[in-house]
Amino acid sequence: MPVPDYESLMLPLLSALADGDEHEVATLRDRIAASLKLTDTDRAELLPSGKQSVFDNRVGWAKFYLDKAGLVVSTRRGVYKITDLGEKALGQKPSRIDRAFLLQFDSFKEFIQREREDDQEVEATPEPAGVATPEEVLETAYRQIRKKVEADLLLAVAKASPRFFEKLVVELLVKMGYGGDIKDAGKALGRSHDGGLDGLIKEDHLGLDAIYIQAKRWQNNVGRPELQSFSGSLDSEHARKGVFITTSTFTAEAREYVKRIEKKIVLIDGTQLAAYMVDFGIGVNPVTSYEIKRVDSDYFTEE
Repeated sequence: MPVPDYESLMLPLLSALADGDEHEVATLRDRIAASLKLTDTDRAELLPSGKQSVFDNRVGWAKFYLDKAGLVVSTRRGVYKITDLGEKALGQKPSRIDRAFLLQFDSFKEFIQREREDDQEVEATPEPAGVATPEEVLETAYRQIRKKVEADLLLAVAKASPRFFEKLVVELLVKMGYGGDIKDAGKALGRSHDGGLDGLIKEDHLGLDAIYIQAKRWQNNVGRPELQSFSGSLDSEHARKGVFITTSTFTAEAREYVKRIEKKIVLIDGTQLAAYMVDFGIGVNPVTSYEIKRVDSDYFTEE
């Protein structure tokens, strides 16, 4: 089943602490996952950043809000315990605990009031089900912005000349770590080169092997015939490795073909190309960056 939103994890978290004992966060996560019948696959789902699991992130935010309401407390780093107020909350036998439920507690009201700089009154309307954690909101917004940038990049590439596109893909591969600097590591061969190959790049800084490039600024899908022609061009250069880059996509037959041949040909379609350009800073400029920080509990540990 999908991992529940952080509000839906508040009651399972508080219930897992109902015995009044101190519990490490890892134990609590296991208890909550078992109560919800989450699988290992469910728990392994990562945030888009790949830095933390969705489940762990949402449990953390459930604990954060329960703590702000005074229902749980951290006795020491990574160890939680229910409070007397938390036991009273469970005594109400709620079917669900969410932000609206927590507004009955003064400490939570005060916390919300401090958060709402432009609103002097606490809004008692609960947030919609499936509410995202702050990290998820940030990463969702980032993905939306990035998707638009990638789409704009492909449009810009489509308007560029074929010669510019050939140079672009060589520069990209250099930025990805092949060869060395752009002057020494790679070059665009141009249309006059025998076999129609568009670029050549060293596989490493020493130039122990060469990788040939075919760059197609196309609207139509690239099919098997184009890959067979590219493979034949590699044969004429006694080459074993190639990269075929297109602004469009590859047909299923084309992808299956490169899996069957002895030579190593990597396929990069328009979607992957735009993503690589963003990742390696080709044709884009940074506008703003945000650094997410957490409190360093070790710093405040006194011996």
